[in-house]
Amino acid sequence: MRETVTYLEMTSPDDLDPANEIPTVTLAPATPEIHRALNIRIGEKYLWESVTFTEAQWAEYLTDPNTQTWVIRFDQQNAGLARYAITPPEVEITTFGLAPEFVGRGIGAYALTLTLQKAWELSTTRVWLHTSTLDHPNALPNYQKRGLRPFRVSAKPDKDPGSAE
Repeated sequence: MRETVTYLEMTSPDDLDPANEIPTVTLAPATPEIHRALNIRIGEKYLWESVTFTEAQWAEYLTDPNTQTWVIRFDQQNAGLARYAITPPEVEITTFGLAPEFVGRGIGAYALTLTLQKAWELSTTRVWLHTSTLDHPNALPNYQKRGLRPFRVSAKPDKDPGSAE
């Protein structure tokens, strides 16, 4: 399957078009254990590279001092993740996703609103992320509805079916 990656950005917090508030959706700091477990649950379906990390790769990933990870909570349950790579003056949202049992429950738009608001607390000039055609089909439309604008699209080469990747 050919994968297309779309890179999107927001260059002002005023660009955010917030979704309707859902009071039971919140963000809370993630522990490394919760981060890893949710990352794997969310990413398996979408073939995230982190799902296949070795113990050494997880150790490095979870202790990177230039990142923050927040749990998306819904009715006091761990529903998803938002991870930020902070490179002043900008922030990349490196992970945004909901666990399978929370997809389709109408919380993704507001969870993204909270994620972008948090990103702007960490950034002064730019918030960006990328999504792939392997991600949930609502990902790209949700990002664009919240005010993120595409700045680059690239196609990844097809993988050789006989390769180990």
